[in-house]
Amino acid sequence: MARVSPKLQRQSSPGQAVSGAKPVPERGSGVPSTQTPVGRITIADEVVATIAGMAATECYGIVGMAARRLKDGIAELLGRENLSRGVQVAFKDGDIRIDLNVIIGYGTRISEVAHNVSSQVRYRVEDSTGLRVRSVNINVQGVRAIGER
Repeated sequence: MARVSPKLQRQSSPGQAVSGAKPVPERGSGVPSTQTPVGRITIADEVVATIAGMAATECYGIVGMAARRLKDGIAELLGRENLSRGVQVAFKDGDIRIDLNVIIGYGTRISEVAHNVSSQVRYRVEDSTGLRVRSVNINVQGVRAIGER
């Protein structure tokens, strides 16, 4: 039976990608990179934003993502190819802060939907990247009928 080096064992929980690996901010940016025995892994904020946007739109009660900047007070509903435009990601001390701009379905309980989105986004980002999510902030930009696009 082949033995696996303890340094290369699969992660057991989000927040530590490889045993002994530590997230380290890359020079001149807040983007953390993880040094492993075989090299460095750097995850761009656009990747984190896309993961967060996809996780959010899969939640019940979310009609879609809204553009960060509102024109004339009207929220622009983003398509699946532009989900990251509705997400802002900030890296600080190896942690991630995520701000989501969403459009909620009419008739849903906003606080429940926001809580579910926050939990789902945190789980998906931590599970996919191995980085710790410090906070997920939900900004409700509009309300629409659930089937409306």
